[in-house]
Amino acid sequence: MTVPVLNLATIWTPATATEPLSYTIKLTNNGTAPISNFKLGLSGPARIDPQAEVEGGVLEKRLSNHSLFAPPAGYVLAPGETWTVTARGLSYGLRHWSDGANSSYVTLADGTILSVITTPTHSTAGNAPLLKGAARFPMPAKAPVSVSIIPWPKNVSVTGARAVPQGLNPLPEGDDATKAAAAFAKLVDDLFPVEALVRPASEGGIPVYLRAKSGLGAEAYEIAFAEDAVTISATARAGFLYGLITTGQILRGAKQHPNTLVFPSGGTISDEPGLVWRGTHLDVARQFYTGAEVSRLLKLIAWNKMNRFHWHLSEDEAWRVEIDAYPELTEIGAWRGHGKALPPMLGSGPHPTGGYYSKPVIRQIVALADSLGIQVVPEIDMPGHCYALLQSLPQLRDPNEIGEYQSVQGFPNNCLNPAMEATYTFLETVITEMLELFPGGIFHLGADEVPLAAWSGSPLALDLLEKLAGPEMRKKHEAQLNQLGNHGGADEIEDSPTAILQGYFVKRVHAIIASKGAITGGWEEAAHGDAVDKASSYLVGWRNVEINAALAAQGYDIVASPAQRYYLDMANSVSWSEPGAGWAGWSGPEETYMFEAREGMTTEALQHLLGVQSCIWSESMTDRAIFDRLVFPRISAIAEAGWTLPERKSWTRFKAFAGMMPIMYGNWAAE
Repeated sequence: MTVPVLNLATIWTPATATEPLSYTIKLTNNGTAPISNFKLGLSGPARIDPQAEVEGGVLEKRLSNHSLFAPPAGYVLAPGETWTVTARGLSYGLRHWSDGANSSYVTLADGTILSVITTPTHSTAGNAPLLKGAARFPMPAKAPVSVSIIPWPKNVSVTGARAVPQGLNPLPEGDDATKAAAAFAKLVDDLFPVEALVRPASEGGIPVYLRAKSGLGAEAYEIAFAEDAVTISATARAGFLYGLITTGQILRGAKQHPNTLVFPSGGTISDEPGLVWRGTHLDVARQFYTGAEVSRLLKLIAWNKMNRFHWHLSEDEAWRVEIDAYPELTEIGAWRGHGKALPPMLGSGPHPTGGYYSKPVIRQIVALADSLGIQVVPEIDMPGHCYALLQSLPQLRDPNEIGEYQSVQGFPNNCLNPAMEATYTFLETVITEMLELFPGGIFHLGADEVPLAAWSGSPLALDLLEKLAGPEMRKKHEAQLNQLGNHGGADEIEDSPTAILQGYFVKRVHAIIASKGAITGGWEEAAHGDAVDKASSYLVGWRNVEINAALAAQGYDIVASPAQRYYLDMANSVSWSEPGAGWAGWSGPEETYMFEAREGMTTEALQHLLGVQSCIWSESMTDRAIFDRLVFPRISAIAEAGWTLPERKSWTRFKAFAGMMPIMYGNWAAE
């Protein structure tokens, strides 16, 4: 049989004063055989609206960013011809080339699946070369300071310059120092495998004495330089590790740029972090990252002296953690593909793709994190963002629910029902299993982006709402039935019937977590209805600095992660040629670096600022070169914001050293 060679091109035309927007899809048959009775599936971050006006074909199915089109009846795509479909209506306009279709396929009437070569979306408003890979930050001929360190320490008083050592020979004293030295040796061997930063004296390693000193903070350290040795003092294991990382960074800089940077022969560095929480969040549901990739990311954030890893393990698009009591979660919810419960989305192709983390892999990752001074915070997002979960366990739906509501991402009826006791039985089992896997004592329950119309067609939920808030509130919520909305972004549910139901749900789940002796984490929406005990919870503030300040002033412990600056899926600029999202704006490395989470907070509110966190959301990251461009060096900028006091920060200094920091996949930009 002759296999057609199919190519897909998509073209974005922004709206003008006289013409509406258009998203044009062109499927070309470059083979020698015609195709008929076919359908075209495609996906990318952008979502074609179900009510979009479609010319040249029919939108047969749409789930979030996956669309399935059929040509007119009897249509035959002959060799050399192009079938064109134009959609006028998207959930949001395209802003960057990675917003468009990045995967497509064709299915035939007999079930055959044909692959399609998919090129990046072209914009009629922008034709600059598309950008991928981390931007290069070259070392200047004259650096602002003589030693390369990110994040910059609290006090640097180094003097002189000795011949650059070939490597470091750690000589630990005591258990904490020994564990830190072993972790550091493994870390640099993995990050810089042929540099031999750690080496014995026989190979030129300079002695690095690790000595205990009482009275320092858990992450604090002191370094004393001499002509023939280095001494690192600390009170705890993390302090020894961070002292070694600083020394390793200084050595790498001096070895690679000997005319610009030095390895000191005298003086001291004394250091400790400005903020307790210095985190990185990774969404592994929109795209799957193997255990090896997660481990690599942990090593990178350790090199940046970050100490929290927020592992986002569930979403509408997938469930990623093995739960013994509910094998369906990973048998069904971890995989996407044509004809499966979850269709191809966000660049995943028609054949089954995905994956999940087995319990042995999770234990390995948690142990690695602990060795690097990183606490792992698992998240199961609830009650919203649960489409994959509910596709796997449909018995958790109200059997008498009618109508439809949609999340901002275009998933129908995607929220766990707060009125069903089976919900809490399920969650107690999941939380129990997960806290055994993650002994750090924090469980993040999500609680973000619940649609305003959630549960408006569920008799059980409406009965509960009436019990909690009276018949008028029930009537108000019933009026939301089939109000899909959500085109302007996530719904604000404060003071709504939905907030009452979510508050009831969060309060009950918070009680389950507390009964296990753990702290509850949540996105800022978990504060709705005063549902969590402030003494045993914290919130990640993502909308803006004003909400962060207000919640901190109310007594909530806050981790600042404003989307405008710390969401690393946001593009580096407004240019079409940059990959990434744009719904919260854009933030280049300098803008990210210059942001200060403390601004606008009163003295009292600052007592509740735990720290800062980068959030890596994965919708755009089908291409790992996009990951490198979006994450680096901005993750280092956030790391420095969490460690270095505002008055010690310097964009000029940071920019000089940013290119020394390792990246994830090794994809560097051409420019």
